[in-house]
Parts: sequence; C-alpha cells; structure tokens
Amino acid sequence: MPSTTRLKGIPAAPGVAMGKALFFDMEELTLPRRSITEEQVPAEVLRLEEALIKTRHQIRGIQKKLSKDLGQEHAEILNAHLLVLEDQSLREEIINGLKTQRLNVEAIFNDVVHRHLRAFSRAGDEYLRERTADIDDVRKRVLRNLLGKRTDMLAQLEESVVVVARDLSPSETAQMRKGHVLAFVTDIGGRTSHTAIMAKSLEIPAVVGLESVTRRIRTGDLVIVDGTHGEVIVDPDPPTIQRYELERRRYHEITRQLLHLKDLPAETLDHHRVVLSANIELPDEVPSVIAHGAEGIGLFRTEFLYLNRSDLPTEEEQYEAYSSVATRLHPHPVIIRTMDLGGDKFLSRLEVASEMNPFMGWRAIRFSLARPDLFRIQLRAVLRASVHGNLKLMYPMISGVEELRRANEILHDVRQELLREGVPVAESLEVGAMIEVPSAALTCDLLAHDVDFFSIGTNDLIQYALAVDRVNEKIAYLYEPTHPAILRLVKQIIEVGHAAKIWVGMCGEMAGEPPLSLLLLGLGLDEFSTSPVQLPIVKQVIRSVEYSFARSVVDQVLTLRTGKEVEAFLQATLKQAVPGLAE
Repeated sequence: MPSTTRLKGIPAAPGVAMGKALFFDMEELTLPRRSITEEQVPAEVLRLEEALIKTRHQIRGIQKKLSKDLGQEHAEILNAHLLVLEDQSLREEIINGLKTQRLNVEAIFNDVVHRHLRAFSRAGDEYLRERTADIDDVRKRVLRNLLGKRTDMLAQLEESVVVVARDLSPSETAQMRKGHVLAFVTDIGGRTSHTAIMAKSLEIPAVVGLESVTRRIRTGDLVIVDGTHGEVIVDPDPPTIQRYELERRRYHEITRQLLHLKDLPAETLDHHRVVLSANIELPDEVPSVIAHGAEGIGLFRTEFLYLNRSDLPTEEEQYEAYSSVATRLHPHPVIIRTMDLGGDKFLSRLEVASEMNPFMGWRAIRFSLARPDLFRIQLRAVLRASVHGNLKLMYPMISGVEELRRANEILHDVRQELLREGVPVAESLEVGAMIEVPSAALTCDLLAHDVDFFSIGTNDLIQYALAVDRVNEKIAYLYEPTHPAILRLVKQIIEVGHAAKIWVGMCGEMAGEPPLSLLLLGLGLDEFSTSPVQLPIVKQVIRSVEYSFARSVVDQVLTLRTGKEVEAFLQATLKQAVPGLAE
C-alpha cells in the first residue's frame, strides 16, 4: 500500500476536493523534424496559415466563453495571445526559415518561437518576462493544430478529476468545466496570478507554487486538495480520507449557510458590530461580493486594470470600471486603492529599469508620485465616479507623512481642476492610508491627522516587519501572522486610529482566517476585508461569540511569547468557542 505524502504550496482558491489525478501537459508533443524540398515550401506556408487561423478562432471562442461566465475583463486577458498570432514579423521569420533551412513547419515554428522565449526570459523588463507564458501558450496551441492534436482537453472531460500541471495558462483555466474539474494543483504560480483569480471566480479549490507536484503525482492517484490551507495529500490513508471528507462537508455546509447568513449583520452575541467587506481585482467579481454577503468592498486592487495589456487604461475606461462597481454596490462603500504598480507589476511601455529589490523599490505610492501624469488620470476617474456611489480612496505603501500630504495635494488639485471644468464630483471623499510598511505602523499617530481611516495591509506588513519574502518557499516557515511583533503592531495601529477618532480596517489575508478573525475582533478591528468566499466563515465566528470573550482572548494571547504558541492557543480556543466550524 502506498504511503501518504503531504505537499505544501500556496493557497490560491479555498475549498476541499478529493478525486483521481489527471496529469495535464500541453507539452506532451513529439515534434517531427524532417527535410523538405523547395517545391514543398508553399504547402508548409499554407499549413502554417491554417494553423494560425484555427488557433485564433479557438482563442476567440474561449474569450466568448470567458466573457459570458466571468466577464469581459477576464476575457481581455487573452488579448496578448491574439497579438502574438497577429505578429507579422514573427510570421515572416518563420517563412524565411522554411525557405532557408528547408525543414517542416512544426520544427521551424518551434525553433523561432523558442528563440523569442529565451530573449523575453532574459529581458530586464518585468512585463516582457511575464509575457513568456502568453507566447508559450500560443506556441503549444499552434503546434497542436499543426499536428492535428486536441487543444480542448479540459473542456471535453467526461469524468471528475483533480488536474495536475506544471502551470495552467488563463486560456486553459478558462476551459475548465466546474462539474468535472474538482480542483487543480500546479508546480508554479502565485496567489495573484490570473489563473488563481479565475479559480476563485469559478470557485474551484486550487493550490499553486508546489514546485514538484508533477513529479510526485501520477494520473490515477487519489489526491486531496485543501485550497484553503495550501495542502495537497497524495494517496491518503483511510483516516485522512475520513477527516478531509468531513472537512469537505463542513466547507459546503458553511457555503450553504450563506443563504441565511448573507443578510444578517456581522454582530457578536453582545451586539458589537463590525463591517465585513470583500477584496476584488476586477469589476466582474461584484456578483460574488453580493452573493457572499459583503457590506461593500474594502480593497479594489486597481492595478489589475493596467496589467496584461500593451497600452495604458484611459481615464474613461477607469471611470466606467469604478462607477460600475460603485453603482452596483450602493449604498455600501467601495474603497479604491490607487495603482499598486511596481515590484512585479509593471507595464513594458513604462520603460522601468530592473531593480535588485523590487518589492522595496519604486512601487505603489512612490511610483504614483513620481508619475503624476498617470496618477492624475486615475484620480480624475475616481473623483468622477464618486457621484455614482459611496466611493472611498486609499494610498498603498505609505511610509511617512510627506508622501501622504503630497498625494492629498495632487488629489485636491485634480478635484479643483474637475470643478473648473464643470464636472460633477462628490462633495466629500474619505481618504485612507494603507498601513503596510513598518515606518507607517510606528508613526501612525502622525499619519492619522491627514486621513479618514487606516487599512492594515498585513501581507506586506508581515514580510517587511519579519524580513521574510512571503513567496520564498525556503523561508516560508518564518512568515507568521501570529508573531508577537505583528500582533503588537496591529494592536498599536488600531488603538492609535481609535484615539484619533478614525476607523481601522484590514485588507490582508489575516482578516479572512477564522482563528485570527477572533483575535482581530478582540483587538477592536472595525472592518474585515477578505476574499468573498471567506466572508461567511468569518461572519460565523463573529456571530458565535461575545465581544467581551474576544477581548479576553487578546489578553491571554499577549502573554504568549512565540507565534506557534499563539497559533495553537487560537486554534484550540476557536474550536471550543465555535464547535463544528470548518477551519
């Protein structure tokens, strides 16, 4: 009997699934390499043209399905694929190769595209490096069409499986049939990849960044995928199967309870109210926000409007996106975070030099203040959209008062500019600062004078405060939301905010973890903002306890000396306080 294997990766989409593995690899192609005569070149060119047309037709079909299922923004992710197919210089290079090397079109096409892939992967421009996935996806699709192989395997599944792959492109994820793809796991990828975003929208459990999952799992293996905690169990023994089957049922029960939790307030047994909001990347996630009972949006990551495209979003395009969300969620608040470009998220046309330490470099508010031309366009769009609902604005990665004041000065100038033009804007617009840099956390008493609220961005605050790269598997064990240093910082931010009579929210992953939500409740957090699918379970925690009890939990936690002790105590306390909760 095979032994049980546990693999740890990055949780990409929550939920638990169990089923037989299907190893999916679009790379499984044996390419012929044969000589051709001069007379055969026109026929090979014709084969190329037919394959390009067929591939273009397939991608447009996938876009149509995406637009219908998830919205136009998701469909536009595949525009980069179409640009590759329409690249005239690439086509001419392939035809020239056919004429000079006299090899079949599959071999020439593959060689030419691989040269471009190598060049892109070595580029100093982050955007160009990220485009290798788009180019490689197109390469595999065109080759399959040249060879007469199927390109729609995931759309044609006839049994329920757990998909195992080195990576999944957006076009491959888009073809998944929710009823037949129970979950998916990949070697590479991160929480913010388009594949992960789609998985959440499709509500398919997913774990990414497993590094070696394709070497550890074979087709037919029984696999358990815990997308909530980022774990994959291969060949589970009967007790493990039983435990995760219970977890799966619990998770679905929590989802079912949404029907009666959705419209109930996030209120403790002794009537302490908090706000539960959702984090979104794209406007078409609004139906999920509403369906899961959110009281608005605590984080609209607007940088996703800028990515996976070769141009910049216009003021009108941004205005339409912001006003659409504001209108659909009115009267609930929608907090728009100004573009958090930089780090690993840059457009190629911005011509940004490569940085040795991009996550602590020219990004977020630093980038916006250095490029006021782009910043002003976004602020104009936000202010114009503010008349359509309850919009609020917040700046990412504020490190001190000077940045905050400069951003507010530009916002004031843009408001006056619009008023002079006769463009209506809301009479007031609440402005907040994300507290995600240790210097901001330690000087939040100074920042409080210039903002209406704080939103704690724990994902970055933890990695900066603990000096831990949160996507580096080698030091992942050091990334501890329960570290006493983090808890002290969070406690200080909340207390300082309340002393300054401003409300304090949290939009990091901490806000969606049930044991931590109990602690954050006791610390006095006013607003919890997390992935829509996590909201029901957080609401259940809040509605199951008294605020006084949560405060007593904080008193005990603050006496503990390690993150592991805090985590164990919170897990045990939650289990006792909220029996039957799917953790």
